Amino acid sequence: MKQLFTLTLFLLTITAFAQKPCEYSVNVNDSIGSYKVTNEFLMSEKYFGGTFNYIFFSLAQTDGLPTLNLQSIQKSKDFIKANCFDKNSKIFLQLENGKIVTLIHIDQESCGTLVRDDKDYDNRVNTGIFMFMKDNYEELKKSPISIMRIKYLTNIEDYIVKRELTSELTGKVTKPNTYFMENIRCVE
Repeated sequence: MKQLFTLTLFLLTITAFAQKPCEYSVNVNDSIGSYKVTNEFLMSEKYFGGTFNYIFFSLAQTDGLPTLNLQSIQKSKDFIKANCFDKNSKIFLQLENGKIVTLIHIDQESCGTLVRDDKDYDNRVNTGIFMFMKDNYEELKKSPISIMRIKYLTNIEDYIVKRELTSELTGKVTKPNTYFMENIRCVE
């Protein structure tokens, strides 16, 4: 009886701490190389004065090199200022342990695309690819994120990264502050 109890406790512990499997939107291996991208994840959602701002992350691995794909979507009936990425753009992630992790944008300028929808909203979609630095990559596995700062070409924006985010867009509940702790293993 004691052994049955111990076995049951062991199996419950393994189940409780098991990592969820990685889900990819793209996973290609061919003679040219390999490329995989995790599903997009809502990191930030803001609504203020008729303007919506969304930040999505996905992790990618190209022939063994991990990168972060950031997608910014702005939606408004008013004028939308372009936030461009360039070679000097960066993402700064302040972790709850006090450390700051910096990601550097690839050398490719991007100001996004402006699209008008059927409800007369202008939508600006911009995507940037950021590289991890060797010296602080491991820190993302150890501590949740508290603040995210994005340095654009002409602007800097700060975001408080929530422990739990209930999206008005999708209705899903996510935990953005532990995004890297749960997903970075998918591109290693």
